[in-house]
Amino acid sequence: MARSKFAGAVAIGMAVACCFQKPSFVPGPMGKRVAPVAAAAGAATMMAPAAFADEIGDAAKKLSEASYPFAKEVDWNNGLYLQAPGQLQPLKALKAIDKMIVMGAQADPKLLSAAAAAHHKAIGSVSGANGVTSKADWEAVNAALGRVIASVPEATVMDVYNSVSDITDPGVPAYLKSLVNGADAEKAYAAFLEFKDVVKKNQVSSPGPAATAAPAKYDAIDGAAKALSDASYPFLKEVDWLSSIYLKPLPGTSAKDAMKAIDKMIVMGTNVDGNILKAA
Repeated sequence: MARSKFAGAVAIGMAVACCFQKPSFVPGPMGKRVAPVAAAAGAATMMAPAAFADEIGDAAKKLSEASYPFAKEVDWNNGLYLQAPGQLQPLKALKAIDKMIVMGAQADPKLLSAAAAAHHKAIGSVSGANGVTSKADWEAVNAALGRVIASVPEATVMDVYNSVSDITDPGVPAYLKSLVNGADAEKAYAAFLEFKDVVKKNQVSSPGPAATAAPAKYDAIDGAAKALSDASYPFLKEVDWLSSIYLKPLPGTSAKDAMKAIDKMIVMGTNVDGNILKAA
């Protein structure tokens, strides 16, 4: 749990799925695999009714019961998750990130905020040599992300899946499975497939409304942003954005230290105006 890219239910949707050559979170082309990167974080703008929440919550409980043994075996402190899931392909990776951003922009801000809050709580319960969160928080994160993903149209989810699969080496699934108990990984994956059926059953068919214009009180910030951009763009053009250096950890920074910083970002996100976050 010490790496944001494999946190909570994303680990089930990504890391577990990477262990097998099977269909995606929602039915997709056979033979494709999900990559070990996050994703997901999140979905569309319909608030979840009580039945929706209960059904996914119940499914998340079942998933968590079956997958927690697997979660405890994963070394969440491993620097492996900072590496590219195959050959370094910055531009293709950027396209995958763009699909994730589009998915996040379709999210209900309240569902997204709830998922972020669940992650914040889960980070607080991380313990042990492998840096795994508590079973209760594992379940809460799975449920929260399940609701977020269910609020995203299938096409949007598949755009993320396909773009991430495109940058993932075919050997990743087998290698990740080799790092844990194979039987536990199989059990977790089987439970994940049941969970995704419940999520898909509750999935929206179209995205919600787009972000509205920011209030007039932010006009001064717009002006300042233009001045900043005019002054900084020459510098921006000189940066090698395709360098592999951005995949390397900061010198002397442990996984625990990095997680503290990530947690602060998550908390910040839960306090951001939902409409403005969507526009960004």
